[in-house]
Amino acid sequence: MFKKILLVALAIVVLLVVVIIVAVNTSYDTNYNETYAISDLKVEADSTMIARGKYLAHGPAHCSHCHAPFSEFQKIEAGEDVALSGGFGLEIPPGAFYAPNLTSDKETGIGNLSDGQLYRMFRYNINHQGSAVFDFMPFINMADEDIYSIIAYLRSLEPVKRESRRSEPSFLGKAIMMSGAIQPGKPDEPILKSMTPSVSKEYGEYLAYAVANCRGCHTNRDMQTLEYIGEEYAGGLAFGPDNLTQGDIYVTPNLTPHEGTGIMATWSEEKFIERMKAGRVHATSPMPWGAFGQMSDDDLKAIYLFLKSLEPVNNDVGEIHTPAES
Repeated sequence: MFKKILLVALAIVVLLVVVIIVAVNTSYDTNYNETYAISDLKVEADSTMIARGKYLAHGPAHCSHCHAPFSEFQKIEAGEDVALSGGFGLEIPPGAFYAPNLTSDKETGIGNLSDGQLYRMFRYNINHQGSAVFDFMPFINMADEDIYSIIAYLRSLEPVKRESRRSEPSFLGKAIMMSGAIQPGKPDEPILKSMTPSVSKEYGEYLAYAVANCRGCHTNRDMQTLEYIGEEYAGGLAFGPDNLTQGDIYVTPNLTPHEGTGIMATWSEEKFIERMKAGRVHATSPMPWGAFGQMSDDDLKAIYLFLKSLEPVNNDVGEIHTPAES
């Protein structure tokens, strides 16, 4: 009798597992095409706009850090222009994610996508198929004019036929999506139409928050859902050990001006700019040093002013770099 009850219970458990697996694999992907309709935007580009887009893409927005083949990494670090033909991959518990080809090739790039589709991706993290994607492109609060400029620059790129691997969420990633944790981006209101560059705390905040994504790495996050769980800009987010860091572990430093735990609390403006221009110290660091080294002195001064204006947060993150065990 006991064996029969046990078998029935086991059968029920197996059935539940099968139902859950089927439900997750068939119901995880919500389509947002109706609620977030594609606009009929047509970016009217000029040389100034294209130049601005190029500066953002290869500098503060560091598009080349993900949307270029890994084989071009040394060129990126040296500040050379490289084709944004995709190739960078990231394998984390929610899945394997690969940066797509951003050149104008119609088969493997963005040549068949409209400006409205590209804008929706920047502003709301919704791809051309209508799915909300994981927040790897944190540009939802970028000013319209800067998004238009990047679109104009991407349109100017020569087509490169290079097929990127398709991103695939794992079962965990699908379960996270099914739970509703991955939603379309909700930009701050009102949406910025433009942001005039200046050496000011306000413009520095814009760069750090909406363009360069200092907040995204220098704030601790739950790497399962990418939800922010720490004090902003106070560091503590761990990267590695994985294939990208070659077994090393990196923890982002505290950027607030706390005298005891803030890495740049005693830095002068000159030292901050010098460090940002100096490039990487650790070969496998996830920091996009090559791109940030291309930023103008004025933009770096603005970021410095903003970081110095933050409330000091006492957050000792420990060792910033732990080499792989040999």
